[in-house]
This record gives sequence, structure tokens and C-alpha cells, in this order.
Amino acid sequence: MRRVSLNARRAFDAALSDQVEVALFRFEHSALAAPVLLSTDPTVRLGTDPLTYGTRSAWMGADPASEPYLFVLASAEIPGDQEDAPAAGGLVLENVTNDIATQLRAIATRATVHMAVVLAATPDVVEVEFRNLKLISAEGDASEVSLAISRQPIEEEYAPMDRMTRDRFPGLHR
Repeated sequence: MRRVSLNARRAFDAALSDQVEVALFRFEHSALAAPVLLSTDPTVRLGTDPLTYGTRSAWMGADPASEPYLFVLASAEIPGDQEDAPAAGGLVLENVTNDIATQLRAIATRATVHMAVVLAATPDVVEVEFRNLKLISAEGDASEVSLAISRQPIEEEYAPMDRMTRDRFPGLHR
């Protein structure tokens, strides 16, 4: 059973609410010097030169003072229902900086993506969390980056193997 805070329940049930839901994204890969942290809400002003906004949250051990989640405009693409492929969701990040776009597009192997939904008033209280997703592809430029995110492919999961016992492989034990 998923736990949801009382503030989130009131916001879900209310016809109108002043609670704003925020999606936080964390991209991790060995090729990155530090994880890429992104937010869908300009909760606080982070700097004036250049003008940047973001969300300060301690989700997944981030230091709110030195590691804020940077604000980006994000759109979601509905996961496909293809029969031969795992369901893959899509995110379109608009108006990202050149550094973020370059980092996401430069990853050659699958990066790990963690997502969480928090309320803007309480960014440290996680309402919903999705961890250990895989970044399948990142295409675009600094104005827009399209990301395809999926679960770990089932083909890469380990299968049970036979044990090398005397009964199963008698030729090995002479």
C-alpha cells in the first residue's frame, strides 16, 4: 500500500487546491561528474545571473543548499502499447541549458533515472516515487530534449542455471 500525506490527499480530493505537485528527476551515470537534477516547478529563485529557478529538496540525499533541482518545462508522452517492446514513457524537456542537453545526449550506455512527485510546499515529503528506470535514448538540442524511459529489459535479467552437482553432471566429478 502506498502512503500519501494528508496534504496530498486533501489536494487530490478538493475541487480547487493551492497545493502544487512537482515532479523531480534524477539522472545518474558513471560518465556524469554529478547527477543531473531537474524539477518541473520554479519553486524558488536560485540565481540572478543567469536567472534560474528550481526546487530545493533533500530527496535521495541531495543537499538542498548546494544541489537544487533545476526548473525545466517538461511534457509527458504516453507509454506505447506495442506487443513486442516494453512500455516506454517519454519526457520532452524544453528550454534546458546547453550543459544539461549535452550531458544527457552524450551518455552512450543506459543511465539510471529516478522520479518522484512532491508538493511544492513540502519538497522533502515524497508522495510517489519511481526508482531505477533506464534512459533508453536522449535526442534533441538545447531548445528541446526528448527522453525515452523504460524499465530494465527482461532479456537482461538472470535466469536460474543448473548447479554443477554430482547428480546433474557426473562427468565432472570422477
